[in-house]
Amino acid sequence: MSDERAVDGHIIDEQARDPFARLRQFTRARIGLGRTGDALPTKELLNFQAAASQARDAVHAALDIDVLRKALMPRKCIEVGSRATNRQSYLLRPDWGRELGAGEDALDAARGEYDLVFVIADGLSARAAMNHSVAMLDACTARLSDWSMAPIVLATQARVGLGDAIAQRLGARMVAVLIGERPGLSVADSLGVYLTWAPQPGQADSLRNCISNIHTDGLSYERAATLLAWLAHEARQRKLTGTALKPDLSSQAGISDEHSSRLEENT
Repeated sequence: MSDERAVDGHIIDEQARDPFARLRQFTRARIGLGRTGDALPTKELLNFQAAASQARDAVHAALDIDVLRKALMPRKCIEVGSRATNRQSYLLRPDWGRELGAGEDALDAARGEYDLVFVIADGLSARAAMNHSVAMLDACTARLSDWSMAPIVLATQARVGLGDAIAQRLGARMVAVLIGERPGLSVADSLGVYLTWAPQPGQADSLRNCISNIHTDGLSYERAATLLAWLAHEARQRKLTGTALKPDLSSQAGISDEHSSRLEENT
């Protein structure tokens, strides 16, 4: 039965008035926005402009290293930076974001034999890293408690590929980069995790596995961490990641078919 309401003694069928109303509860996409004359309704236009502003702000926001260090205590952290020394150069030169520009000495000093290193990177949304990386890291390490972990690396002006150089310097067999994904008009703080076996500079993106869309209204920390732990164990056993490592999500406990891993060049 459709929803009804009375206005001035007349019964108005809400479903007939707005057939998209029920569908909006299932998606964050902007559907059935309506129109006023030849334009969007004022409310929808303002919502769109606000979302666009939030996305721009997320791209230009800075990673607060001090806050992250405090949240990660007592775990040891190493701070590094890419060759891109500011946000403008980072956005104009993606290749610089994949090259180490600061922190090499600290990485060399911590070199060892590690199974895995976690890198928290700003990427294209420092807001995502600030909001979700610590909780995601906690969920992941709880599932990999018997692994040899390198110090956590906090990376600024970073692209995914910077994790390869970091892991190589530290002597880690695998790297998991927790990075802010490109903001959209529905989510400005989505986190992605990129897992790479035997990382080295210049690694092809096809040799990585990605778990994306981690945020409050997206993939939960628990589900994402369960999938990452499965991928990490399989990668260590099979000595590979990327397109050759495709988990059957329906067979993994706690992971549903609706969640998939994908790879994006933009980070």
